[in-house]
Amino acid sequence: MESVDIAKLRNEKYNATVHHIHKSHSDLMVIRVRPDKKPIEHKSGQYTLLGLGNWEPRFPGTTEENLPETERSKLVRRSYSISASVLDNNGQLADNSKEPWVEFYIVLVRETASGKAPALTPRLFMLKEGDRLFCGEKITGAYTLDLVKPTDSVIFLGTGTGEAPHNYMLQQLLNRKHEGKIVSGSCVRLKKDLGYLSMHEELMRRYPQYLYLPLATREPENAGKKVYIQDLIRSGELESKLGSKLDPASTHVFLCGNPAMIGVPEKNRETGEYSYPKPEGVIEVLEQKGFKADKGHHDRGNIHFEEYWS
Repeated sequence: MESVDIAKLRNEKYNATVHHIHKSHSDLMVIRVRPDKKPIEHKSGQYTLLGLGNWEPRFPGTTEENLPETERSKLVRRSYSISASVLDNNGQLADNSKEPWVEFYIVLVRETASGKAPALTPRLFMLKEGDRLFCGEKITGAYTLDLVKPTDSVIFLGTGTGEAPHNYMLQQLLNRKHEGKIVSGSCVRLKKDLGYLSMHEELMRRYPQYLYLPLATREPENAGKKVYIQDLIRSGELESKLGSKLDPASTHVFLCGNPAMIGVPEKNRETGEYSYPKPEGVIEVLEQKGFKADKGHHDRGNIHFEEYWS
């Protein structure tokens, strides 16, 4: 495709600019995107679209992509939860909802289980500050703090970049001067995959009611004794860290990331009964303790979830 065609396509299809990029390592980044129009009013926990054209270059070492010529002029788009670094560049508590940019926490997908070449992240990881891309004008989603009361305990549990919406929610809670306890647990393979670790450590120093629980399952010191989020709850360690029993009457749990970690029960259309997936997910563990997962907009519980693969 001629360069003049690419310039024309970028001009037609892109509506935002890369404001800032920070890479924790080659496969993990925090990216701030500034839409041409100011982001619409939204809530923490919600998501929007990012997109790049199939004509853009791909990150080296990712699965090779073979597209027909008819697909090369098309835009590939994916939904991403909006994240937040919580503190600004001066170390003060920020409010990202007032910024002209939106922040995302993205991991590079080099290959998929199906063998199909991942379409978007290999292109996103080629971006530099000042580059153009597509950003959705609509920000939406029901994964929000709407049901949380000021004195409730709030527990965020995520895998990998599933931490993203929790960081934004955490920022909102701190700006509200939330009175209840706040715990955020993040499960990754290696410690280097905790892209916001230093931020969380600083927040724990400043806010006595806040606790961050990093779980790195593949670090050498964890060989033979891997601890996953389900284990954290079953063993009573989460309650020990919280300093109190998990009380369904005053606790909201937010789950984001790997569907196997979340374990959403499936409804039998004939009987109306729900069955849990195996192996046991967090929802089953918590419902044994008296919690109730959301089952739709009109049947809300105190376990809220957002399933996705990065």
